[in-house]
Parts: sequence; C-alpha cells; structure tokens
Amino acid sequence: MSYEVESKKEIPIKENIFHMFPASQPFVEYPYNQCAVVGNGGILNNSLCGAEIDKSDFVFRCNLPPITGNISKDVGSKTNLVTINPSIIIQKYGNLKEKKAIFLEDIATYGDAFLLLPAFSYRANTGSSFKVYYTLKESKARQKVLFFHPKYLKHLDLFWRTKGVTAYRLSTGLMIASIALELCENVKLYGFWPFSKTVEDTPINHHYYDNKLPKRGFHQMPKEYSQMLQLHMKGILQLQFSKCEIA
Repeated sequence: MSYEVESKKEIPIKENIFHMFPASQPFVEYPYNQCAVVGNGGILNNSLCGAEIDKSDFVFRCNLPPITGNISKDVGSKTNLVTINPSIIIQKYGNLKEKKAIFLEDIATYGDAFLLLPAFSYRANTGSSFKVYYTLKESKARQKVLFFHPKYLKHLDLFWRTKGVTAYRLSTGLMIASIALELCENVKLYGFWPFSKTVEDTPINHHYYDNKLPKRGFHQMPKEYSQMLQLHMKGILQLQFSKCEIA
C-alpha cells in the first residue's frame, strides 16, 4: 500500500493552510557540502562519532531522538533538521494537550532546527502535524515547521518501488537519506544498522536509547538496507559501520 496522496480522494482540510508554508526556499545554503544523516541504531552506542557528526555542514535526525548528556559523544548534538512522526505527538505528548510544555522543552534541545512532518501522507497525520505548527507559533519557539509536499511523497514512494522496496510505507531513515542526497554534495549515514549484532558479533539494542522493535509489516528494512549498501558501494553515499576515528 502506498501513500494516500495517490488517492483521487482529496484529504479534507477546512482551514487555509497556505500561510503555514515557507515563503521562500528554507535551505539557504543549498547545496550543502558535507551532510550527516543520523539514524537511531544501537550501533551508535560507544561509537564516538559525535564530534565527526557535529563537524558536518548539515545534520539530519529522525523522530526526536535524545541528543543531550553523555550520549552526545556518540551521536553529536548539532541538528539542522529533525523529523517527527505524528504518532509520537499523539502517544508521547498527548496530542499536545496536557503535555505541550514537555514537548516544547524537548524540542528546545534541537536549537534552530527545522521540524519536518508528513502532514499530507495520511489523513490521520494531518491534524497532529498542524497542531505542532500552531503550538510552535503560539509559543514563539525558535524551531520552524516544514511539511513534506504530497507529490514529493508520492514520487519518492514510486521511485523506491522501482528498486524493489514495496513496503506498506518507507522508513523515515530511507526518506531522509533520499532528501540528503538531493540537498548535499557528500552524504554520510550514521546509526543505520538493522541488525541485532555488530560486525564483531557483539549484541546491540535496536535503538541507541532503547530496544523497542518496530511494528512488523510496516517497513522492509532488509530491502531498504540492501539499497543503502548499493549506494555505499557505488560511492553515492557513505555508511559508517563502526567506531569513528578520533582526530
């Protein structure tokens, strides 16, 4: 199943949404030279990649991961864009009702980063995504909200289907890696490792901050990772498989 944006039925929106959209190109220094796409894989623990990540010109992160405290030595702290899955807004932040203050406190750790949401991918995502926009606007937060263009989501889905990735939906990691390849001259991926053991056969958690496994049937992680490996072998991007070298 692909995104609802492919449906001929329009997603019903009762409000004027155009004032939410950027008036100009938000990525002012595009194309960026060196970009880091930081996944959330457990392989990041004890990787000491934080300093290398933070030296990048533009850093992408996925789904509001923790970056403060001792973990920053492994994952870095610089963030230029971070995605938010609308399910996080509903499940973790109570759809920004009683937990609005906690949400604002959490996103403050990302500085001036863009918050990217799939408001127009599925009907269920629209309301929560709009709530993020209005919450930030009302609180005069530093972060700015961006929405995936529905046609971009459609064509991204169709492109990866031609490569054999026919999952219910693409993973956030693959989507952000795709965006990085469009915005950056050089792309390096950290924390992309969908396995339970390292190359040295050491057991690792699924995420660097917990061991919660994804829902079955939503993504095709082996096929996605196979595509990333092919891009790595062709020199189109770099995958970091192990600890980073300390300069």
